[in-house]
Amino acid sequence: MPDLLDQPLIFVDLETTGANAQRDRITEVGLVEWDGERMTEWSCLVNPQTAIPPFISQLTGISDAMVAEAPTFAQLAEPLLARLEGRVFVAHNARFDYGFLKNEFQRAGLNFRARVVCTVKLSKKLFPGEYKHNLDAVSARNGLLAEGERHRALTDARLIYQFLVKLKRELPAEQLNAVLEEISRQASLPAGVDPEVIESMPDGHGVYLFYGDSDASLYVGRSSNLKRSVLAHFSGDGRANKALRFHHQITRIDWVSTAGELGALLTEARLLKQLQPLHNPKQRCDEQLCAWRYEPNAEGSAKLELVYAHELDFGRQTNLFGLYGNEREATNTLRKIAEANKLCMMALGLERTSRRAGTPCFGMQIGKCRGACVNKEPMLTHQARACAVLAKLKLNSWPYGGPILVKEQAESSAAVDLHLIDHWRHLGTVNCEEDLPELLEQVGQMPFDLDSYKILNKHLRSLPGLAILRLPGAA
Repeated sequence: MPDLLDQPLIFVDLETTGANAQRDRITEVGLVEWDGERMTEWSCLVNPQTAIPPFISQLTGISDAMVAEAPTFAQLAEPLLARLEGRVFVAHNARFDYGFLKNEFQRAGLNFRARVVCTVKLSKKLFPGEYKHNLDAVSARNGLLAEGERHRALTDARLIYQFLVKLKRELPAEQLNAVLEEISRQASLPAGVDPEVIESMPDGHGVYLFYGDSDASLYVGRSSNLKRSVLAHFSGDGRANKALRFHHQITRIDWVSTAGELGALLTEARLLKQLQPLHNPKQRCDEQLCAWRYEPNAEGSAKLELVYAHELDFGRQTNLFGLYGNEREATNTLRKIAEANKLCMMALGLERTSRRAGTPCFGMQIGKCRGACVNKEPMLTHQARACAVLAKLKLNSWPYGGPILVKEQAESSAAVDLHLIDHWRHLGTVNCEEDLPELLEQVGQMPFDLDSYKILNKHLRSLPGLAILRLPGAA
């Protein structure tokens, strides 16, 4: 095989509506073609058929009005593919540009693949002592001149071209070719897994899935950067690489792209329960999910009652404490809490009351009860203490009158997810409001789910990019 520098190269830069190759679209393509002696240029605006986010327009200078009359990618696809085919694909952060083009060509019904050189990797390999390797830093260090506006596709493609030409002029050919060969080498993937599948993955949030023979589910993982995380499983670094133990079993890789972290968390929880992957920790069954119900009264005679999620709608209760996988876990946990706080087991209902009046509970006999069982501690006082202790375990009440729609906007993308949530239940996710009616049919139909409750209770108001919308008719 000839050296990479002896092959025809094409320097590529794209402008897009965001960073997610599956959810966002291309707004401009810039190319510099080089055969070692002759250089030609080509660029074109692209109608993304969706709105360009304001922060993207501010960065690139490309507005909705500028692309309104431009061709769509589908119209450009065949002539663009003809320009790219047979050339080494060179780009700065090449996974981004290659992934976008790969997905756009797939949507147009075309297959695109090329050998890829990333000039970010090239800069890091040749200049490991430098801290920054973005295009501005590389240009400044190497005296590259931007011919045009920065963050426009052809301008940036020219800078990438200048960088490689300068390196070819200043470095020994053997050294440069050796580094180019190393950084363009593909990850060592399991036999049968197409490397192009990985290149089609987006860099954003989502969940990835590994499958084995007969499509058996092997592993489900969550990531803020899908492509990077999947590649890391096959990097050869065994220190943090749990998948290496079974990567030879993988025959297929799939993924679900999400707009942000909440969608990834909810999707992972659902798929883990649904698929029960072989190499993930075994998932808990919620059939015996239970909690303590405690209703204080004026007489101080309240006792704890163990209730089950399959009998009672936990999402609509206001007096439940703790969530446990079964009765044994619930009882053992509460006994430890009662002992630590010198609560009376008899008064709580965890120990039978003696038939003989005035008989203390076992805890009082060993100094672990303040005597509510023999009226040494007033029952109302004991009840107040029990309420204070249990308050730390209280299930949060649903703070809305009914179902809500949570809009999750990606941080650097036009991608949006709409999560339908009802009394801590995740009913599903859509990308546009027109698809909501089918999800709304699930209201009141789904069982309470512990994982969804924990995720939503922790993250519903804390994650960036979330907006809570009330549904029409909801209180």
